[in-house]
Amino acid sequence: MLNSPADAAFSVDLNCDMGEGMDTDAAIFPFISSANIACGAHAGDIDIMRRTVELAIRHGVAIGAHPSYPDRAGFGRVDILGAGLTAAALEDSLYAQLRMLDEVCRALGVHLRHVKPHGALYNRAARDAGVASLIAHVVAEFDASLLLYGLSGSLMAPAARAVGLKFVSEVFADRSYRPDGSLTPRSEPGALIEDGATAVTQALDMVREGRGETICLHGDGAHAVEFAQLIHGALSAEGIRIAAPF
Repeated sequence: MLNSPADAAFSVDLNCDMGEGMDTDAAIFPFISSANIACGAHAGDIDIMRRTVELAIRHGVAIGAHPSYPDRAGFGRVDILGAGLTAAALEDSLYAQLRMLDEVCRALGVHLRHVKPHGALYNRAARDAGVASLIAHVVAEFDASLLLYGLSGSLMAPAARAVGLKFVSEVFADRSYRPDGSLTPRSEPGALIEDGATAVTQALDMVREGRGETICLHGDGAHAVEFAQLIHGALSAEGIRIAAPF
């Protein structure tokens, strides 16, 4: 059961997708508790991973892998499974992505703490039990101590539990939702929240309602730095501790 603001030790994680080639990453790190680092499939490379991990170490931020469909042209935001990508090839790619970031982390004396799928893969796993299970099995076989981040209330939660992984339910500050709890597709109007006050209100409401253990910001968003500052400030003003879910 999620804790609530009435709990003495109430806390929430504030995570951001990082290492995707944005020049704002360094400005965001002081306000977050977890970073999901691109593993080269949709964005990033070894040098960017290394620099991003170094920033995480400097700011005491938990390090997570942000694996994707292998699709740099589409930034991992096109569902290519079954349309040129097989399940076996996806599995191989996920292992390769996790190994790449893990090697960077170990070379710098730190360890991965969590995995959060990116983009279209994340959305597919939220509603497709087979894909959710594939991801969960890869993560568990790679390192069963890793946390698996996924959409709150989605099929990723039972998939994680089935293989003994701890699932961390995620909500979004900078994305709108459909009535069924799924994210509004980026192709539809209003999918991206552009107003800081709206993002803060949504984040606080979801925390108060106990809907998520971690709040996501997109590092490639136009207002990423502003939103990180505003949400960090609003949570702190409410007496909510910002901390990674250990």
